Amino acid sequence: MRADDEHAFTEFAQARVLELRRTAYRLCGNWDEAHDLTQSALIRLYRHWTRVAQADSPDAYVRRMLVNIFLDQRQTWWARRVRPFPEPPDVPAPAADVADRLDLMAALARLAPGQRAVIVLRYWDGMDVAETARTLGCSPGTVKSQTSYAITALRRLLPNYVGDRA
Repeated sequence: MRADDEHAFTEFAQARVLELRRTAYRLCGNWDEAHDLTQSALIRLYRHWTRVAQADSPDAYVRRMLVNIFLDQRQTWWARRVRPFPEPPDVPAPAADVADRLDLMAALARLAPGQRAVIVLRYWDGMDVAETARTLGCSPGTVKSQTSYAITALRRLLPNYVGDRA
């Protein structure tokens, strides 16, 4: 890679690494795995930087890389069989709002990977249906149906947090 391309990649990566790591965490629910996902995405990005730099939206390109890596890892036999859990930190009991967040993260972890990706991209990253579809490489109808299934599952998993919408 040319020096100016490498400099541009370094600036891009440094500016986006925290946002990518937050998105990765929302996808997988584990900071260590989020770090690994982010690192894998940045490695792929580096290999393809000259093409990505020419794209209309490098942010969307790297976000799609991140989601694809997450979904690919969920399809391996290792991910289905082995789920490592880090040692719990020695901290006092969480406050009520932290407990609510933990409940939400636990419920998200029980969603199918594709549904979780749709929820994270739509509601945490603020993407619309079309942008989410482009990022996931599927149709807008699939995004809508996966969103509907995911919300139904979250309502079932978190009955105390979702009011009746009559």
